[in-house]
Amino acid sequence: MELWREPEAFRRACDAARARHARVGLVPTMGALHAGHLALVEEARRRADFVAVTIFVNPTQFGPNEDFGRYPRDLDRDAALCERAGASAVFAPTVDAMYVAGDETRVHVGATAGPLCGPHRPGHFEGVATIVAKLLGLTGPSVAVFGRKDYQQLRVIHRVVRDLFLPVEVVGMRTVREADGLAMSSRNAYLKPQHRAAARAIPEALSAACKAFEEGERDAETLAGMVRAGVELVATSVDYVEVADPESLAPVLVGDRTGDRALVALAVRLGGARLIDNVVLGEDPPPIDPTRDGEAAS
Repeated sequence: MELWREPEAFRRACDAARARHARVGLVPTMGALHAGHLALVEEARRRADFVAVTIFVNPTQFGPNEDFGRYPRDLDRDAALCERAGASAVFAPTVDAMYVAGDETRVHVGATAGPLCGPHRPGHFEGVATIVAKLLGLTGPSVAVFGRKDYQQLRVIHRVVRDLFLPVEVVGMRTVREADGLAMSSRNAYLKPQHRAAARAIPEALSAACKAFEEGERDAETLAGMVRAGVELVATSVDYVEVADPESLAPVLVGDRTGDRALVALAVRLGGARLIDNVVLGEDPPPIDPTRDGEAAS
């Protein structure tokens, strides 16, 4: 497996792969890899011949009081996991390589970045859109695989690729979960034992909404209230619990009913960790499979 640190070297490697008539697959990450990331690599391998994993903790998507400085970094470990998962290459640039001296261009995203995490993390999605556009520009024509746990991020990336005519197929993969239903996340490492135990309330609340929706509940306020009641019992604080259109992310207004599909998304804090999760009602299975005690759908 090749390890690239310089952007132009990575670009040449992708160009060389296409010259060999190989389809290029891309899995952008911030490192601290877990089984959810490796599932993305496996999916990319099914769709492409040359699979590159990018590992870059992107400073422009972190706010001034967020965890950029303490975000876990272990390139040797992550590269070894990528190699075992069958990746062809890892691209792990420095901040100075991706944001060269004098850098001043940012990719602004409109309404898709506005709701949900938007008000709570100002500038976050501009940073995401900018770094993803840079990575896709270096990679060139490719298939890029992302997880649906960061659902709003996935919709933002779809919008960037569509609006900028980038030659990329974007694939969203269903959230991979722990045995108790908690969505896998690098930030789960921040959870103290008592908060980790309490975090099970998140997939339980989402699963309750899935059950109610399956039984015919379509009132957005009722569905959101059900989830909020479940997580408020354990969360240090709740940023939001929203029912929204799964394509535009526009909130379903109080008093309105959902369609046959609806996004339920949340962001809560447990101790020092901010956790996000979601399900698309009418499409995703419940995070906790009621037919298997203690096991989760993935």
